[in-house]
Amino acid sequence: MFFDDYYGYHGSSFEQTYRCYSASFIDKPQLESGDKIIMPPSALDRLASLHIDYPMLFELYNAAAERVSHCGVLEFVAEEGMIYMPYWMMQNLLLQEGDTVRVKNATLPKGTYVKLQPHTKDFLDISNPKAILETTLRSFSCLTTGDSIMVAYNNRKYYIDIVETKPASAISIIETDCEVDFAPPLDYKEPEQRRQPSTTPSEAPDQVSDQEAEADAEPKFNPFTGIGRRLDGKPSEYQEPAISSSLVNHQIESPKNAKQHSATSTSSSSSARQSVGKLIFGSNANNAPKETPKVATEETKAEPPKKEEPRFQAFTGKSYSLKG
Repeated sequence: MFFDDYYGYHGSSFEQTYRCYSASFIDKPQLESGDKIIMPPSALDRLASLHIDYPMLFELYNAAAERVSHCGVLEFVAEEGMIYMPYWMMQNLLLQEGDTVRVKNATLPKGTYVKLQPHTKDFLDISNPKAILETTLRSFSCLTTGDSIMVAYNNRKYYIDIVETKPASAISIIETDCEVDFAPPLDYKEPEQRRQPSTTPSEAPDQVSDQEAEADAEPKFNPFTGIGRRLDGKPSEYQEPAISSSLVNHQIESPKNAKQHSATSTSSSSSARQSVGKLIFGSNANNAPKETPKVATEETKAEPPKKEEPRFQAFTGKSYSLKG
């Protein structure tokens, strides 16, 4: 009784108020990679006399902010009236250096399910996040719904929220098979899906008619529409057929075909004025406008005047006598 009255312990359970400080006040860097605290030696003596269950688990309560969390214990080497805990646990409980926190022993059920949610999607970019998480949780003894645990990897700190735990809001994860599920990260944004404009029945015929009009406006290919040429330069006996009204309308609608037709007519007129008996490739009427009249005059001089042949007249010969 003297021991309990001296250190303020009363009843059959362990419950005491301490001033808390972060792990930076003690040479224990490994404290940040788990959920365990360092308590004074008097707490160990009290716990040993109560015959509580192992492993030792505790409830942490901040009366000022009404925040509750759970933890384990690493060592009993702290100064009397003080405890040391990881800084991320102080953030969960909204505690500052030197604030008071109530510590009470607790018995938690073994967990069967936990749902986690990373703060950033960078955690999912790790080569094997599941293995990193399993390695980190080996340093944890319990999980509480609403807490944010810290996972250190590759000189970076990743924070993960405890969204849900089963079968209770606080569970023990020591020597238990626990199913783990992940929620989308807090900064995850779903890709925007491009919505195609839906066509109403009234708009559908108009669109079809517009497409048909565009198809008609495009020039169509007409094979064998050129003009025949003779190799000797003489005009061709073949006469170009009359152009139908549909072809005229088509040429008016397609200015490109009209330009091509004018070019071919110009080339045909120039080829008609070329000299007889010569083959000229790529000739143009504009290149030699002065030679054409000379060739024409030479042709007129070379051709002799045609004589009219006498017509056949019956009984127009001379007569002869048989006597001599």
